[in-house]
Amino acid sequence: MKDGRRIAGPGRFHSQGQALTEFLVLSAALLPLFLLFPMIAKYQDIAHSTQMASRYVAFDATTRTDAAGNSTLAAQLATDVGRRFFSNSDAAIKTNDAAGDFKANQNLFWRDPQDAPLIKHFNSDINVSFGVDRTTDPGGGYSAASDGNPFLLKHQLSLKDRGIFTGNVAVTLANLPGDLKFYKPFDTLNLTMQRGTSLLLDGWAGRNPANVQDKLDNIVIFPGKALAPLSVIVDPVVAVIELPGGLKGPKLGQLEFWQDVVPPDRLRAPR
Repeated sequence: MKDGRRIAGPGRFHSQGQALTEFLVLSAALLPLFLLFPMIAKYQDIAHSTQMASRYVAFDATTRTDAAGNSTLAAQLATDVGRRFFSNSDAAIKTNDAAGDFKANQNLFWRDPQDAPLIKHFNSDINVSFGVDRTTDPGGGYSAASDGNPFLLKHQLSLKDRGIFTGNVAVTLANLPGDLKFYKPFDTLNLTMQRGTSLLLDGWAGRNPANVQDKLDNIVIFPGKALAPLSVIVDPVVAVIELPGGLKGPKLGQLEFWQDVVPPDRLRAPR
């Protein structure tokens, strides 16, 4: 204490200097992580576009080919998704429109710190394949049903055993520049985004209730139709055993009894 003022000891200044040093060391350690955040966001955005592109491939391939396959379809779809999912976001949707390897056709968000594109070549860096084996033949995109005869009703219900169709998209990304240490290992990562979408095809549905009933009539042999003749015996027995007003016969073989019919008054248009 001097002239009523307290003089700080050396320990106080020493603790303040230690806190500043710890902050600087921690900042130096976290700075590379903060600088990588934009790149991680770009990778996530490309991954999302790859997933959307695989959905486009799966749905489009199933409408443009069948089990016989089309050897040129993979290249066509790779050109389509390159332009519609991996080029500039405002690109117009045109038939047979291919993206060029120049800045006007590139997504300006997908660039590295030196302003180089992460997808350098649309033709070679974007690949489309089909099935779990990643073949370029869309005919190989089907994973057949394991029993080969779904529900054992393949012929009666016109079901097919091609099973699940899978469309895949793979995008090879350029490595980051290696002149900065904190970019490692992204400078030698050789990252490839791969996504796939699977569709269950060849489902069966009747055109109308009558068509469904016709299909089922051909396959419901037992116990449906086979028990129908027994109704003439079972119904009188039930009528004798049950008291008047009791249960009625079990309607053996009368499949129409189980139809889900909408009452006519529910089909009227509202006034």
